[in-house]
Amino acid sequence: MADDLELARHAALAGAAVGMRYFAALTALSREAKPDGSVVTEADRAVEAAIREVLMRARPDDAILGEEAGQTGGGDRRWIIDPIDGTALFVDGDDRWLVLVALEEADAIVVGVAVVPAQRRIWWAQRGGGAFCAAITDTGVRAERPIAVDRRADALPGSRFGVIPTHGLTEPEREMVARLGAVAQAVPWHTHAGLLVASGELDLALQTRGEVWDFAATSLIVAEAGGCFSGLGGQTRPAAGPALFARSPALHAAALRQLTGGYAP
Repeated sequence: MADDLELARHAALAGAAVGMRYFAALTALSREAKPDGSVVTEADRAVEAAIREVLMRARPDDAILGEEAGQTGGGDRRWIIDPIDGTALFVDGDDRWLVLVALEEADAIVVGVAVVPAQRRIWWAQRGGGAFCAAITDTGVRAERPIAVDRRADALPGSRFGVIPTHGLTEPEREMVARLGAVAQAVPWHTHAGLLVASGELDLALQTRGEVWDFAATSLIVAEAGGCFSGLGGQTRPAAGPALFARSPALHAAALRQLTGGYAP
């Protein structure tokens, strides 16, 4: 039987393969609007179905929560799926969309996998086992390497941060970004900004909105790379709302104070 990390990687890569088939034929892909105004496509549902099939076959007694099909099953173990994280990027032909798979056990995320299929990259982590990234080739995952956050000084002024999403921010979200941008430098990102924190390329990542499936995998990858994650209220368990990734506890605390109005350089 495959271990949980191996299974999560296999499921995420199976979903990524389905997503790439749709990504290669975007002009024929129909788009729909969810009740909250966000975009959903046939690709989202097909990717989630492919991931669910892998997980259900290997772990029939586990619960599964997916963005598109909701939750099935019960128990102390729950797989959490975001089939296409960044559907707006996907339908625009932007290669930064992800496939996210995580495992929650006894209310803690213990496995997280993030695939960026169009960039042929994969990141993963297992609680207590560190964080890694690798290339995806036609013959499998290659050039695996451990990743770690940047260990520079923890001054918030001048630190680099990425904002997720890059477009379509509401006025309150723009105000949130502006508060952090008053002391830190907002920079563009070529891969999910939280993953860039984990690999040492960014200091902070501010995700202005999300659900548990948006954060489950990436929060563990950042934590296992030596960084930290929380909602803006300080809660460390992935949940709905805005969230912050940081390369160190001190920088994380300073950024949270800035975002909530209590920072003094």
